[in-house]
Amino acid sequence: MIQIRKSQERGHANHGWLDTYHTFSFADYFDERFTNFRKLRVINEDFVKPGEGFPTHSHRDMEILTYILEGTLEHKDSMGTGSLIKRGDIQRMSAGTGVTHSEYNASKKDVVHLLQIWILPEKGGIKPGYEQTHLEDNSRKNRLYSMASGQSKNGAVTIHQDVEVFTALLDKGQKIDYSFKNKRYGWLQVAAGAVEVNGKMLEAGDGAAISEEKRLDILAKKDSEFLLFDLA
Repeated sequence: MIQIRKSQERGHANHGWLDTYHTFSFADYFDERFTNFRKLRVINEDFVKPGEGFPTHSHRDMEILTYILEGTLEHKDSMGTGSLIKRGDIQRMSAGTGVTHSEYNASKKDVVHLLQIWILPEKGGIKPGYEQTHLEDNSRKNRLYSMASGQSKNGAVTIHQDVEVFTALLDKGQKIDYSFKNKRYGWLQVAAGAVEVNGKMLEAGDGAAISEEKRLDILAKKDSEFLLFDLA
């Protein structure tokens, strides 16, 4: 079964400095049908104005992935970590027992476009941690590339949950197949372009909850970028 979450049906808030879309219930937006999917709690698509950003705030007991689609985000946190997160970068922050951080658009002229993803951890109270890596375009061109995993994998940041997150850049007309192991679920989020998944069309901003599907056939109808979550 594939349940499509259309882009225009997501929660939306425009705070002036931040234009944000919520796939799942978040902050003042609540939809009882979409509070989470398995251990996937948040997918926010954010557009942050130049020089603006999220002032210092706190998190606990959450695996937080930041994935940059366009622009550069400046990150600072209470663990002493400071970095620039650019297009193609994936950052993992384990909030655990508690962490504070800030995120600002590092540019004075360009909007930064990102996905922020929250995954519920396997247990509470873990030690806070941080990891960041860059994903080369050619490593995910017309193929799925593991960028975050509950198992140690080369090139993937490690998350404290039985989840694997893939990314792909798929040229128009190209196709990717993916098979799920028994009792696994999926979420597919289209970041750009348009793809057909088992005959169902998804466009930029659309997501799909995938249950009781052994195999996915993903065909790019346009040059596309998407994320695929393999969930317990």
